[in-house]
Amino acid sequence: MSSTITYTVSGMSCGHCEKAISEELSTLTGVIEVAADAKAGTVTVSSAAPLEDEQVRAAVDEAGYELVGRSA
Repeated sequence: MSSTITYTVSGMSCGHCEKAISEELSTLTGVIEVAADAKAGTVTVSSAAPLEDEQVRAAVDEAGYELVGRSA
């Protein structure tokens, strides 16, 4: 079952930020697509199966940003 979740991320301010987060999240197993939006402060992750929030948090941390939580 595929899953698409939008997360709120703090610290993104430009295209480089979007790229860094997208590249890091793309390394997670099952991730199909990542769309980061620095202006909105969000990243949308589509995956083959639901991801654990901690996996996503670790990838965002590795990229140098902070996962605030899931967007409503």
